[in-house]
Amino acid sequence: MLDGFDRNINYLRISVTDRCNLRCRYCMPEEGVTLLRHEDILTYDEITDFTRVAVAAGIAKVRITGGEPLVRKGVTDLVSMLSAIEGISDLSMTTNGILLAEYARRLSAAGLMRVNISLDTTNPDKYRYMTRGGDIKALFRGIEAAQKAGLRPVKINCVIKSNPDEKDALAVAEYCMKEGLEVRFIRQMDLASGTFSVVHGGSGGNCARCNRLRLTPEGIVKPCLFSDNGYSVRELGATEALRRAVANKPEKGTVNHKNGFYNIGG
Repeated sequence: MLDGFDRNINYLRISVTDRCNLRCRYCMPEEGVTLLRHEDILTYDEITDFTRVAVAAGIAKVRITGGEPLVRKGVTDLVSMLSAIEGISDLSMTTNGILLAEYARRLSAAGLMRVNISLDTTNPDKYRYMTRGGDIKALFRGIEAAQKAGLRPVKINCVIKSNPDEKDALAVAEYCMKEGLEVRFIRQMDLASGTFSVVHGGSGGNCARCNRLRLTPEGIVKPCLFSDNGYSVRELGATEALRRAVANKPEKGTVNHKNGFYNIGG
């Protein structure tokens, strides 16, 4: 699928839930958020039906995100359903890793190919502060389980303030080198102000090369993370929502006042 700027749109990110088992300070406001009703969230059948249409149109890469995708009941069933779609060459998941020790083998058996795991510091106390209660030991167990389950390459997403030379970022880089992990440094973003930049070690944030669409938990197809535009699968149908999203993908991101990272992923 080519958009209006001749970019080949072949990557779909699917946010399966707006719920999370952490409360990271740059993602979730301290007072919490109003969560979607269960009946407003797409079923796994609806997600799979849309993905099948998207793959037939040219999508080849699919990533499952959240919130935290592993808190949604039966998410391994969704992985199985998606992995059965012919034409998906890369099926991955972004997770905070806290539950990965429990799920890694099942995810691999269901057809998941690889994972991206969030890690912004290797200091247990700072991690607990940044995530408002997270246990870094559980995350490390999750990373180890992912490697043993063959979910490779394991990529680490590290959020930074400005550059990879920050103290926590350097410690994360050292840990990744020691453990044979790939690391990407992502400058802290702000949807409302339109603050974003190119990912160090990845392709995200480069509008000229953007190949992505996003599907929110309630079934809105978004052409751009930093845009309020979105098209409802339930109202328009999969084919028309997909067509409109590609046709209206902006040249570059601006601002997003309708979503947060907790319900649209990164």
